[in-house]
Amino acid sequence: MNTMKINLIVNGQSRSVEAPPGKTLLYLLRDDLDLLGTKDGCREGECGACTVLLDGEPVNACLVLAGQVDGREVVTIEGLSQNGHLHPLQRHFVEAGAVQCGFCTPGLIMSSAALLEQNPQPTEEQIRHALVGNLCRCTGYTKVFEAVQHAAEEVDRD
Repeated sequence: MNTMKINLIVNGQSRSVEAPPGKTLLYLLRDDLDLLGTKDGCREGECGACTVLLDGEPVNACLVLAGQVDGREVVTIEGLSQNGHLHPLQRHFVEAGAVQCGFCTPGLIMSSAALLEQNPQPTEEQIRHALVGNLCRCTGYTKVFEAVQHAAEEVDRD
């Protein structure tokens, strides 16, 4: 099988992986780097469960080919926590009860992290817009929006 060497930074660490050119970032993360927080939902870019940050921008990892990440930086849900402490978004999702089955949660949090990085004080409408590509079948979204707003208030105080 034809493979290519891919060098990238994942969650702050330099990594080098051999992968076939057609492998997606989703499976590179899950299969080769053992980062299972990025979920395989639809494989079509419709659900957002596989959202990660690629050079700071949210992307559906199921739509990005592994070769496209060579020389780039990827942050997954595992990379948000620092020094054993949850990121404010992670903590507020738990505190607000914004998780039910939890399958969509990593993608929702990663999209929210990108939003707060670009706009630390988003309105509810801006939060709703930022999360339009993330589908959840359990929560009804109200608690998700509340969690993002509370995290934004905390991040804004820091």
